[in-house]
Amino acid sequence: MTQVAWDADQYLKFDAERTQPARDLLARVPLPAPRRIVDLGCGPGNSTELLARRFPTAEVTGVDSSPDMLAQARKDHPTGRWIEADIAAFTPDGAFDLIFSNAALQWVPDHARLFPALFAALPPGGVLAVQMPRNFAAPNHALLRETAASPRWAARMPDEARLMPVGDPGLYYDLLTPIAARLDIFEIEYLHVLDGPEGVVEWMKGSGLRPFLQRLDASEHPAFLADYLDRLRVAYPSRADGKVLFPFRRLFLVAVR
Repeated sequence: MTQVAWDADQYLKFDAERTQPARDLLARVPLPAPRRIVDLGCGPGNSTELLARRFPTAEVTGVDSSPDMLAQARKDHPTGRWIEADIAAFTPDGAFDLIFSNAALQWVPDHARLFPALFAALPPGGVLAVQMPRNFAAPNHALLRETAASPRWAARMPDEARLMPVGDPGLYYDLLTPIAARLDIFEIEYLHVLDGPEGVVEWMKGSGLRPFLQRLDASEHPAFLADYLDRLRVAYPSRADGKVLFPFRRLFLVAVR
């Protein structure tokens, strides 16, 4: 997969909405006092900070491949421990009691290999806690792919135009139940209130739009975004107050070794 260039400021425009799933995941972690924790795909450190507050005596490490995200994390959380690395290749090597990942592993392919490998890196009693978006069939993604496939843009669109590799809950159940002492797996659909269809574009500019925009010249971004917005206006009609309701389904799993 092409490396995605991230923008921490854009991502954090929806800080509260993006951090709430990390709170909900952390609430289900059944560890009283882990000694060492890694936050895979820590981004700007919002989820890592939650871990540090919940487990103040633990050594918490945030890992991310984006220099921009890590620069924001170091600025906002200067006492944290941050590592720049590809989370797809990062090897915990049994060093962490809790492997935590909030909205990051959807960018990593081959989950049939990845999840058992991460779980196997835990010591006995350790926990793998993961949250991933599972809304890639939703209109915001389907219409993005439709825009990218139109004649004006199709020749330059990336392989990422296909669905990100998040399976249905049964995939992760089948992968982890044979090797886990306990598996807690569930979904939550959040209902975000955004500022019109334009708000959906702003949300996507912080995440799913980035691989697409990277393939275009900056001068072409307004035209691509306008094409996308025209499609979104039908799928996300504004309410009487100008807001839109933006459903967002996420998959959670907490596996104990």
